[in-house]
Amino acid sequence: MKVLITGGAGFIGSAVIRAALDRRIEIVNFDKLTYAANPDNLKGWNDRPGYAFVQGDICDGDAVRAALETHAPDAIMHLAAETHVDRSIDGPGAFIETNIFGAFTLLTESRRYFESLAGARKDRFRFHHVSTDEVYGALGLDGLFTEESPYQPNSPYSASKASADHLVRAWGETFGLPVVTSNCSNNYGPCQFPEKLIPVVILAALEGRPIPVYGAGENVRDWLFVEDHAEALLLVLEKGALGETYNVGGNCELANIDLVRLICEKMDEAAPAGRPHADLIEFVTDRPGHDLRYAIDASKIERELGWRPSVGIDDGLTRTVDWYLSNRWWWEAIRKRGFQTGRLGLVDQHRTAP
Repeated sequence: MKVLITGGAGFIGSAVIRAALDRRIEIVNFDKLTYAANPDNLKGWNDRPGYAFVQGDICDGDAVRAALETHAPDAIMHLAAETHVDRSIDGPGAFIETNIFGAFTLLTESRRYFESLAGARKDRFRFHHVSTDEVYGALGLDGLFTEESPYQPNSPYSASKASADHLVRAWGETFGLPVVTSNCSNNYGPCQFPEKLIPVVILAALEGRPIPVYGAGENVRDWLFVEDHAEALLLVLEKGALGETYNVGGNCELANIDLVRLICEKMDEAAPAGRPHADLIEFVTDRPGHDLRYAIDASKIERELGWRPSVGIDDGLTRTVDWYLSNRWWWEAIRKRGFQTGRLGLVDQHRTAP
């Protein structure tokens, strides 16, 4: 099997590639290499047999078409996206361009490619779109997102991903493109870009800087270890029913403040010179439109495909903390490229520029 993966140099995409190559699945990594992409995520895997890299933009139809014609994949897994909610508040235009127009362009070229296939190759082709639970909006104190939950996105990021989900469904229903979609909860683990919550906390604790917690830290998320997610995605790609959606969650709900305190406990053990790291916690102005709670009902993927998360939050956070402490070269290289750790997502509410 040969799979073209968009966004394969990103956090989740690179985890999928590592898992796929270990299974001897051939990979074509199609990635624009934007600020959050990192070829170092695939160090040690990118020289394996069966791996090819194409630098390209999913908004560039000619580039997508050339990659499909040259590499002739059996399937496409679409992970390329702008993903940081705070950045979508500051500059939604990039999210509209990549997450909506990029999805449209990729679907257009995937349909052209699919219709050029014949026989068994056409029968086994599929397009797997990887999305987020944020498309469903916010939950109250009770309930879970299911595959039938109504779409109610509340941020520019989630609205752009919801739009892409609808485009994928439409290309399946209207044009007969063999599609499958998955929506996941919050991922964490090795190689996550340092602007996301868990690496923010780890690196701030390590360096003795204030650990920012939005609002009162009461927002609840379901946490999924990235390697568990990668296994789920490959299973959906190979065995998911066409036209179906699968929610992928970690069965681990935590309020942000509880998660941060747990990370601080891990840091107290791993870097005791700075303990107690919880003293560094600082409550800051909340994100505009911050959804209160997400929680995934992942019973469908367990029932139909036999997947369930294998890494609990205690083990997962230990592994994550250990990885960041043992791979200082990785995140220091990102900083040297100009990444800034300042706060995003607090723009003037009346700003209209993209």
